[in-house]
Amino acid sequence: MPDPAAREPTREPTRGSTLAARLGSAPRATLWAGFVLVHLALVLLCLLAPGWPLGDVQKVYFDWAMDAMLGHAVVGIDTGFVYPILAVVPIFASLAFGPELYPATWLGIVILLDGVAFAILLGRGRDRRALLAAGWWLAFLPLLGPIALARIDAVTAAMAVVAVLWVRARPLAATVLLTAATWVKVWPVALVAALFVVSRRRWQVLAVLAATSAAIVAVALGLGSGTNVFSFLSQQADRGIQIESPVGGLWLWQAALGLPGAFIYYDQQILTYQVIGTGTNVAIALMTPLLVMAVAAVLLLGWQARRRGATWDRLYPPLVLALVLTLILANKVGSPQFVAWLAAPVILGLLVRGRAWRMPAVLALVIAALTQLVYPYLYRWLLVADPLMVLVLTGRNLLEFVLLGWALGQVWLSAPQAEPSVPAPLPTTAPQ
Repeated sequence: MPDPAAREPTREPTRGSTLAARLGSAPRATLWAGFVLVHLALVLLCLLAPGWPLGDVQKVYFDWAMDAMLGHAVVGIDTGFVYPILAVVPIFASLAFGPELYPATWLGIVILLDGVAFAILLGRGRDRRALLAAGWWLAFLPLLGPIALARIDAVTAAMAVVAVLWVRARPLAATVLLTAATWVKVWPVALVAALFVVSRRRWQVLAVLAATSAAIVAVALGLGSGTNVFSFLSQQADRGIQIESPVGGLWLWQAALGLPGAFIYYDQQILTYQVIGTGTNVAIALMTPLLVMAVAAVLLLGWQARRRGATWDRLYPPLVLALVLTLILANKVGSPQFVAWLAAPVILGLLVRGRAWRMPAVLALVIAALTQLVYPYLYRWLLVADPLMVLVLTGRNLLEFVLLGWALGQVWLSAPQAEPSVPAPLPTTAPQ
């Protein structure tokens, strides 16, 4: 018998389908070219820009890594540590090719992590929202400037981007990744907290968070850390008011206006610039409890929206953004690299909601650009409380409050709104 397949005409790809395939791959190739150019420009800024953007890497991180290599002390194990214990992994790994190449190795590690996140983002087929989110990220990074690569936050930012790409389909795997990121820098716990509120598998999420954290702590204890594994909690609580923090603006403006009693100083232990003046000791004592209460209030708002029937896609992205901004704004620490935390929530929102997130996407770009203007290029003017630079920083902080207000509004509106009750019509005739 003749082969039935022989009677089937061979289907040649049509001109239209070939053209569509080419057009589908063109944006991806363009975005990858943009990724290379953006990161090349950021590397050059890290190495050449005024203000020493690689200062933390070349001085602080490098000293920690060298102390460990020479057998002096391992931060987080032998001594207290300002960061959670897993922060030592990229810090120590950057010595892989020797002390002379430490800054280059650090930049290579961060670029590799960004590349993995970017590849997973673009691996979503020809999803236009994924292309939009990737394009937004390529705009956000250069607007934020060298700080996007030159701090430990860059490691957690890339990890958080991967996690938000997994969180819908693989929430438990995303929780493992976010828990690991939290043990590098605390802020990614906001994404886990939001997932606990929104997910139907919340108790599994909590169990994974606890189990992963317990494993990390057990390893640290096995290495002899003792209570040093938790030292980042006390070191953060004891910090003063950093000049870039929103609450620090109260005394920064006093210094800018020449009012007596307010001035900027350098904390030799924490290695940051802080403000001091009338009332700062009270603020230092109150800010940590205020931060906890603010986070709890946002979570409660999200929980109420969930109970009123809010769906995952309408609730989770703005709840994550609101929590991240709360960690930034209700904080006595206000480092410029905190703005890098906005990447994951905005990418998530663009993926899930598309054009409905145009406003926060644009606001985040403006916030990033103002942050780069302040640091590293004109930072020395902020250190002398120049009124113009204080005004720029204040404007940046106010835009973050605007973005927080938008996110909280979206959390509230994520639940179906109850229809107003209509009173029954009055009878037209008297009852018999």
